[in-house]
Amino acid sequence: MSEEKKDSLWSQYSDAEKQELEALNKGYREFLTTCKTERESVKEAVKQAEAAGYRNLTDIIKNGEKLTAGAKVYAVNMEKALVLFNIGTEPLEQGMNILGAHIDTCRLDVKQNPLYEDGGLAYLDTHYYGGIKKYQWVTIPLAMHGVVAKKDGSVVEICIGEDESDPVFCVTDLLIHLSQEQMKKNAAKVIEGESLDILVGNYPLKKDDKESVKDGVLQLIKDKYGLEEADFQSAELCLVPAGKARELGFDRSMTLAYGQDDRVCSYTSLRAMLDMKDVKRTACCLLVDKEEIGSVGATGMQSRFFENTVAEVMNACGAYSELGLRRLLANCKMLSSDVSSAYDALYAGSYDKKNVAYLGKGMVFNKFTGARGKSGSNDANAEYLGELRAMMDKHNVHYQLAELGKVDLGGGGTIAYIMSLYGMQVIDSGVGVMSMHAPWEVTSKIDVYEVKKGYMAFLQEA
Repeated sequence: MSEEKKDSLWSQYSDAEKQELEALNKGYREFLTTCKTERESVKEAVKQAEAAGYRNLTDIIKNGEKLTAGAKVYAVNMEKALVLFNIGTEPLEQGMNILGAHIDTCRLDVKQNPLYEDGGLAYLDTHYYGGIKKYQWVTIPLAMHGVVAKKDGSVVEICIGEDESDPVFCVTDLLIHLSQEQMKKNAAKVIEGESLDILVGNYPLKKDDKESVKDGVLQLIKDKYGLEEADFQSAELCLVPAGKARELGFDRSMTLAYGQDDRVCSYTSLRAMLDMKDVKRTACCLLVDKEEIGSVGATGMQSRFFENTVAEVMNACGAYSELGLRRLLANCKMLSSDVSSAYDALYAGSYDKKNVAYLGKGMVFNKFTGARGKSGSNDANAEYLGELRAMMDKHNVHYQLAELGKVDLGGGGTIAYIMSLYGMQVIDSGVGVMSMHAPWEVTSKIDVYEVKKGYMAFLQEA
């Protein structure tokens, strides 16, 4: 139901719906707290999928098994992307209903030769990932997540800073008393990318040794993880805000957490997919990496992972042909699920108030994204949007139509334009977020609940 008057939805929920809303958001906060990297998100999603009866497609192929209606399978790409299929009763060639979201998020990546000492302090050199305001990342507690692949083939998982007994890390800032020159710089230059190095130690291993603090850090790493300095060369380590996702506000109506862009859509897409029973059209949930840097690489949407996996599913169903695959992809319908900017009264001048998402007003549809003159956008067909409106109304899903902000201020995009290359119907949809791309972002519990309802309606009706 389109919220044209933008009335509050809280009073419209029954007690049972409020309980469902709180249960969903509790699970969402747990997901945000546990899954701060794409690897962690995939690992948790696979755990939940297997608990819901999904099987690894690799095992199906290895055993030469056939897939029939009702089968549920998943495939993992390099531990950083995941796709799930619930096989429907209709022929695959007639297309699938796809929920697509991304599980990467803005962070600080540790460089390959990162550890150095200066002034009796040990630092890790970093390279920021995604579009960030660099000044937001100084002086906040950071946790280290990731893996280190050793030459013997073993992989060591790292998570430091999330347990209350763990140490944390930080980027330092210049004291206000000496920052006259710094304060004259524009916001993009106040903190430079090369200044986002992480403070990691101050305890010297030996007296009067030039790099004694660095050596002390290396000794601790070796004692606890069995790692040498050279092992950083084959590591994927990142720094993210330390701490749990929390309820926000006196009324606990919102969520404050790191990484809600786009784990808010990936989590609700996953839960909608796992809650679906039998389907007519095959349902698909696609969780991908690298969206924040252009969907590139082997684990991004521009790779052939999705297309190749669909071909394998078709083959396991006994229905593969090159022409059949092309017809399947063209006949798909998709929600490219990503966040939209939510109205913030403190920055009202950046929004068109008639065409902006509001927290607590339900699911968001963006007919187009892009920048300025819709550059880089997938502009969805009006007929498809009309079809979606009918679906949402049928299932009593509250939704709103929005744009990212004022036309000439900038813009953004999702994986929609990539999927549209197959000729399928695609539209951007998701949840409104305040402080998007900041270390801590804000969402509404209502919107999390409504978007999950919307995803289930889409999988059932499209």
